Amino acid sequence: MTKREIIKLVLDGKQPPYVPWSFGFTKEAKAKLQQHFGAVDLEEVLQNHLLKLGSDIGFFEDLDDDCVRDVFGVVWDRSVDKDIGIPKGCVLSEPTLKGYVFPDPLDPRFFADIPDKIAKYGDRFRVFQIGFSLYERAWTLRGLQNLLMDFYDNPGFVDELLNAIADYNIAQIKQACQYDIDAVYFGDDWGQQRGLQMGPKRWRAHILPVLKRMYAVVRDAGKYVFIHSCGDVDELFDDLIAIGLNCFNPFQPDVMDVYALMEQYRGRLTFHGGLSVQSTLPHGTVDDVRRESERLLQAGREGNYIFAPSHDVTRDVPLENMLAFIEIAQAQGNA
Repeated sequence: MTKREIIKLVLDGKQPPYVPWSFGFTKEAKAKLQQHFGAVDLEEVLQNHLLKLGSDIGFFEDLDDDCVRDVFGVVWDRSVDKDIGIPKGCVLSEPTLKGYVFPDPLDPRFFADIPDKIAKYGDRFRVFQIGFSLYERAWTLRGLQNLLMDFYDNPGFVDELLNAIADYNIAQIKQACQYDIDAVYFGDDWGQQRGLQMGPKRWRAHILPVLKRMYAVVRDAGKYVFIHSCGDVDELFDDLIAIGLNCFNPFQPDVMDVYALMEQYRGRLTFHGGLSVQSTLPHGTVDDVRRESERLLQAGREGNYIFAPSHDVTRDVPLENMLAFIEIAQAQGNA
């Protein structure tokens, strides 16, 4: 079976011949692996089952002093975080969209890599990514504190902003679905170490209806829906399943009971992640990493699970620990 077929088995709740995997790494962690393997393109080494397509956040313009500007006009300081950065300033200084012009969702740079990647890695499950897809895009434009206050003081503006972002995303989704993709991945962190940033009441009032509209476009096109949301968000799983979610990432054991959730939701929701980037990978021994990886793979053999660290692997993870979970995954019987 191809990797693409195996992921479809997993998403459909069927038992795969082995547990598939898909690993991501930050720039500095990736550099360690590239040096070790002597390979610039790690895809041949890792043999990931998910093929990531698109330019998920839209960083296209390099500025001076370790800064980049995304297509929405937000400037990001990358002096510390080399992968994403920290937003500088506030594009929407007032709770209004008056005078702001959204970027072109059909900018060809978002789709430029799709044909070549599919041609090179056609055996993999194709996932078009939209990073900062709703709430995150809103707060990067408005400022996090401002937006959280807007939920209380300017709820009408919040709805207007979120729906405008969704309109942008939907146009991009429809274009992406012109290619032979399998899924659309929405990146949108809602959680903290404990609970939701905006609370469940406001998430359900303002965010859930907009997610439902976006997910429906993906499902109507015959594609799967993936969501990435860091933090303690398992209280939302039933809502997300009801509106069409197929796969949840990053599945963090530091904020939720991953083994109990795998059993509870098997047949209804697939999980991608589970190996802690907060504790086991940066602070554990090689044996710790191997032991936890084997436990996750054992739990995932019945289906609805894609093995991975609980986020992109960070620079503080020793090379030996990275190699340990890669080797464990690739050593499975038919892999």
